[in-house]
Amino acid sequence: MGEMHKIRTGRHCTFAMHVHLVFVTKFRHKVFTDAHLRRMEEIMRSVCADFDCELVEFNGEGDHVHLLVNFPPKVAVTKLVNSLKGVSSRRLRQEFPDLVRHYWRANKLWSGSYFAGTVGGAPLSVVRQYIEQQNPPV
Repeated sequence: MGEMHKIRTGRHCTFAMHVHLVFVTKFRHKVFTDAHLRRMEEIMRSVCADFDCELVEFNGEGDHVHLLVNFPPKVAVTKLVNSLKGVSSRRLRQEFPDLVRHYWRANKLWSGSYFAGTVGGAPLSVVRQYIEQQNPPV
């Protein structure tokens, strides 16, 4: 099976859950260089590991990043996002003082919002059809 279809098991469940996350910089400033993105990927992999998640894919541009995360059902996406944004902001601003000059007032790297979309599995129409075709007991 491919990376996207890797089925994981927990103590009492079997799952394959993925979320596509997009984080945008505060004021949409283009502040990231290749060095920033490489370090950010390392930081985000570490945070994901702390949550028992797997960072499957990471990439970005000067003003935003995309993450594809495989996560277990016990993880709330909002908690994962808060940790990813908070830890990466703090560590990047500590390690790259040049980032601070862009945010001298707000002292925040990321915008307060984010995008999260579920990924993988069958399209909704197929799942709906599958559920509709179940044979309920009589």
